[in-house]
Amino acid sequence: MTGPSSTPRGEHAPRPGATWETELVRVEQLVDDNAPDPAPPNRATRRALKRAARRKRT
Repeated sequence: MTGPSSTPRGEHAPRPGATWETELVRVEQLVDDNAPDPAPPNRATRRALKRAARRKRT
């Protein structure tokens, strides 16, 4: 095993997207009290939600 190099490494640009500015957008919907209950999410939506939850955890 070798020791640390005595020659410094050059600077490099950060990976794409690391410095992007993000903006949080609220998406609120007003629902009438007399409106019927919405349909449950379909299979594709449920899978996407689970996948997003797994990504947030790590």
